[in-house]
Amino acid sequence: MRVGIIADTHDNVAAVERMTALFREAGVETLLHCGDFVAPPVLPFFEGFSIHGVLGNNDGEVAGLEAGFEAIGGELHGRFAALELGGKRFAMLHGESKAEIEDYAESGEYDYVCYGHHHEREERPVGETTVINPGAHFPTVPDEHRTVAIVDTAADELEFRRV
Repeated sequence: MRVGIIADTHDNVAAVERMTALFREAGVETLLHCGDFVAPPVLPFFEGFSIHGVLGNNDGEVAGLEAGFEAIGGELHGRFAALELGGKRFAMLHGESKAEIEDYAESGEYDYVCYGHHHEREERPVGETTVINPGAHFPTVPDEHRTVAIVDTAADELEFRRV
């Protein structure tokens, strides 16, 4: 199973269009969005994917996001989600607190801990857990961090793709 991981799209429709095209081309069917959609207008671009999302600190229009997720058949989990996908355990949060990210990573309960908020791409091991920040799409983010991540659960491999 190929799982696409994104965060901090911040209403950047052009970036969302590019990333969804990239995910379709890469054979990704399931998406994890680690928060900061900001508002519902980007959600229709995720239609056709199995999408799971969590809320970020800039997601103020919660009722609209909930309705948008319902309209595309996705699931908005609140501030945290624990999911099993392709035989792997994923924790997903927005991640304002680095200590909270570390607690989930150090727990040993997850194969992957996915977060956003800090607008910097990251991949690092913590014991048997891989911590992932897929990058961000806020206007001031440097090009090297305007990325998404793809996890191949069968191969247990992670790659970043520039958007």
